[in-house]
Amino acid sequence: MLKKQLRLDFTELRHKISFSDLSNYSLDIANNLLGIPIWHYSYYHIFLSITEKKELDTSSILSILQGKDKNIILPKMGLNNSLTHYLLTDNTVIKKNKWNVPEPIDGIEVPAKNIEVVFIPLLAFDLNGNRVGYGKGFYDVFLKECKPNVIKVGLSLFEAVEKITDVNDFDIPLDYCVTPTKTYSF
Repeated sequence: MLKKQLRLDFTELRHKISFSDLSNYSLDIANNLLGIPIWHYSYYHIFLSITEKKELDTSSILSILQGKDKNIILPKMGLNNSLTHYLLTDNTVIKKNKWNVPEPIDGIEVPAKNIEVVFIPLLAFDLNGNRVGYGKGFYDVFLKECKPNVIKVGLSLFEAVEKITDVNDFDIPLDYCVTPTKTYSF
């Protein structure tokens, strides 16, 4: 299936989810993350949820990371589909940008090369680990800046589709994708 159609289909499916189910699915995903071998690293990059788009709630994952005393890195959107990365501290101020994305105002910047695990938002993914996001390419640009062995973990409310047919050279596949009911390893 083409990315454009997957964006439309999965955006519609996401909007049909009740907030109660969204909360339960988000907790299930956080619990399922505990079963993959990523917890010996130090630097974890995670997005903050856009509630208006019914993205999964990452607060439980944040709690896990804090409980394990990990360095938590948050993205801030910039020009040319770039992200700047800031260490989450007690002094970090979070504000929604013009697209309702919660992000740090500023803080201690962390180079992409230091990040070891990236939790990636997405709309859909396939059985080969290819993913479909909102189509702006922020994560494709960011992941190219990371070390080649960075662990890429997709977080999805839905199971995999069989195949995304218009994958291109710019697309970077996932290492894992975690859903409420299953963990995929690629």
